Formats: sequence, C-alpha cells, structure tokens
Amino acid sequence: MCAELNESYEVEEIQDNPELLRQYGEEIPVIFVDGKQHDYWRVDPVRLKKALSIKP
Repeated sequence: MCAELNESYEVEEIQDNPELLRQYGEEIPVIFVDGKQHDYWRVDPVRLKKALSIKP
C-alpha cells in the first residue's frame, strides 16, 4: 500500500526493544501514521489507505 501511495515506512521489531514490548506487546502489529497510533491487531486496509492519503 505504501508503494502504491508513494509513501515510506519503517519497521521496528517490538520484540527487540523492552520498552516497546512493554507498551505494545499485546497489540502487535501496531501501526502508526504521522507519529500517532492508527491500528493494532488487525489492519483495516481501507482505513489505512485513507489515513496515508490525507496530507497535513
């Protein structure tokens, strides 16, 4: 989806970071858009595409 919208993304392995594992371990996968938590557990592709398409 990021390629389709010409957006970049980062992958951070929560399991490799004790602080992130403590914060988000029950919510994997966790998706952030523009620094704000957007989704977890299940990613709704329509909702994510809409969020990535909106420019601040």
